[in-house]
Amino acid sequence: MSPVLVTGGSGYLATHVIATLLRDGREVRTTVRSTSRESELRVAVRRGGADDTQLELVVADLLSDDGWADAVAGCDELHHVASPIPVEQPEDPDELIVPAREGTLRVLRAARDSGARRVVLTSSFAAVGYTPKPGAEYTEDDWTDPDTPGLAPYPRSKAIAERAAWDLMAGSSTELVVVNPTGIFGPTLTTELRSSTHLIRMMLDGTMKVAPRHRFGVVDVRDVADLHRRAMNAPHAAGKRYLAVSSDPAMSFLDVAGILRRDFGAALAPTAEADGPDLPRPIIHNDRARTELGWRPRPAATTIVETAESLRDLGLLDLLDLLDER
Repeated sequence: MSPVLVTGGSGYLATHVIATLLRDGREVRTTVRSTSRESELRVAVRRGGADDTQLELVVADLLSDDGWADAVAGCDELHHVASPIPVEQPEDPDELIVPAREGTLRVLRAARDSGARRVVLTSSFAAVGYTPKPGAEYTEDDWTDPDTPGLAPYPRSKAIAERAAWDLMAGSSTELVVVNPTGIFGPTLTTELRSSTHLIRMMLDGTMKVAPRHRFGVVDVRDVADLHRRAMNAPHAAGKRYLAVSSDPAMSFLDVAGILRRDFGAALAPTAEADGPDLPRPIIHNDRARTELGWRPRPAATTIVETAESLRDLGLLDLLDLLDER
């Protein structure tokens, strides 16, 4: 069986995808921008319960053509996970749009030209449900319009990149499947905090005084990795999008803070929400993933709790007593 390629191997989601594949007995090749932190990546994968002896690292950057032909060589299956996710939106939208679009196209062209069987691409709910819709109810048939007035650079970049991916792969013998996660939380395998884990820590250590006014779906990073695996293996998944979201209702950051206070006595978590108009809670359907792929996501509260536990257990909280030992 040929190796599986996972892009952006040191990332929050990618480390879980790699660990999932290795636990399945697959040989995995992953791209990194530099091998200087190879030992950290291997430790992260082992935290995920995987044996890293079947993991190979190759150097390739989304912003350069160098290395991609070698990276995809001999790989029938490719999980394209790498994409920039900012903690704050940049002033220049092209800082996100260009690498998201051009990086995605660069990887897909390499996969197509090498004759790969299938690519599973991580997109985002940001490419689905960031254009207002009556009732705020969304399925895989919905698309974010990049020209929506006031649309932030991140959702615009995800919509543009995913549209470009489908256009490029139309008629190709290489199949494309897209996974569209909502807000990804859950245990981190790396000691470098990413956007969602950074937000949880800000709640726990008191940096976040007031919860941002936002409503969003939650999905566990482990469940997104599992959905990637299922989407790759199911023949009937070709050419489809799959929303990745817990079956629980959409949450607010204030809801998340409430879970942290309730389950851990996290006294510094915010108790107030930023001023502003009341926002609708989107209704995001995961029926396609559940019905077609047998996917069963964890409850959102479990995900939030286990995110905090992983930060504590990895020593990523500034104060040792921020979380009760419960």
